[in-house]
Amino acid sequence: MNASQLLSPYFPNLTLPDTQIYRLTQSAQEADAASIHFCIVGARFDGHNFAKQAYDRGCRIFLAQRAIELPDNATVLTVPDTRKSLALLARDFYGHPDQKMHLIGITGTKGKTTTAQLLCHILNRSAISCGYIGTNGISYADRHRSTANTTPDPLTLQSTLCDMYECGIRAVVIEVSSQALMQYRVEGMRFETVLFTNLSPDHIGKNEHPDFAHYQASKKRLFTDFTAKNAVFNLDDPACEEMLRGCSATHLVSCSAQHTDADFYVSDVQLLRTAHTLGVGFELRHTTESLFCRLGLTGAFNAQNALLALATATDVFGIRPADAVKLLSDASVCGRSEILPLPNGATAVIDYAHNAISLSSLLQTLREYEPRRLIALFGSVGGRSQMRRVELGSVAATLCDLAVITSDNPDREDPECIIDEIA
Repeated sequence: MNASQLLSPYFPNLTLPDTQIYRLTQSAQEADAASIHFCIVGARFDGHNFAKQAYDRGCRIFLAQRAIELPDNATVLTVPDTRKSLALLARDFYGHPDQKMHLIGITGTKGKTTTAQLLCHILNRSAISCGYIGTNGISYADRHRSTANTTPDPLTLQSTLCDMYECGIRAVVIEVSSQALMQYRVEGMRFETVLFTNLSPDHIGKNEHPDFAHYQASKKRLFTDFTAKNAVFNLDDPACEEMLRGCSATHLVSCSAQHTDADFYVSDVQLLRTAHTLGVGFELRHTTESLFCRLGLTGAFNAQNALLALATATDVFGIRPADAVKLLSDASVCGRSEILPLPNGATAVIDYAHNAISLSSLLQTLREYEPRRLIALFGSVGGRSQMRRVELGSVAATLCDLAVITSDNPDREDPECIIDEIA
């Protein structure tokens, strides 16, 4: 792509280099003569300090937030926020792939991954080719790879969407994190449908959100700033009204386990247990139809996650409710209430419960299945709020019979110190 053609809509009054560009970069080690380089200010490093390295590798076009010292033959374009500019230009560079597919964005504190993967399961089994981007990685067309973040950086995100479209994918479910919205990773994209699961305090602290209000406001942007036409939401969550205030969607779909007048209503939730598996069953009511749904995941909270997936599949994509319910019966989600029978007769449940609220919910749910003994094996990540560790320890001390505290991605911290703080 010609650099002038790519940049001129954002810098209409400047004379821009008339050179061919084959890549956008944010790492100086990846820059070369055929790239436009973005100086990103990160939590640990300031990309402006490495601009000379990119120049030495041949790069001559830079976007920066402040002045940088480079030879006169370098073009430095100053913008208010290079993260935002990277997202917008990456979308342009890859040909706006979001406009060619039905994008579904899911946000909330808990349940994003489960809801997203259940929805993908239904759509793919219904001959609607669907891709997934989220905490469990990137999956489409029998391909799978891991990601560093729940919502990838703009370059990874846009190149992935472009490849998805070329591989025949026509719907994509994306977990949109508060950090992604705060850092403009999805800026400029067009979401056709947005989902809200629930909201509770999380990701508050150093290098994250300064307070709960900021966390909520970041998530709310998905419903107000991306021109979505459809919004599917958990009516039972106290934050629902605020999250939908100013929502761009003209088609609203409510889901509830408390309000019988909701568009989709779940009732008669029951825990299901056999010798080797745990699950949940519930009655799904939509208009005049009532269907029993069986799910191979634990707990009533997963009934609500399934409800959001069912509502989106049926109301937005037109899949018959009876067909969608049947398809969910054999669905599973890696690392989310994932049930693993052990050779000694015990049952392991693998889950992403990483804060006090989610761990408490998981352990209380497992207690309802009346286990002879409940053992919790967990840790806490480094580089995040230390208060989370205190809360995790308190929950485990209250709700399980034995706690085994171990390391979980300590980042740059001493793993033993993290473990000691939990203990």
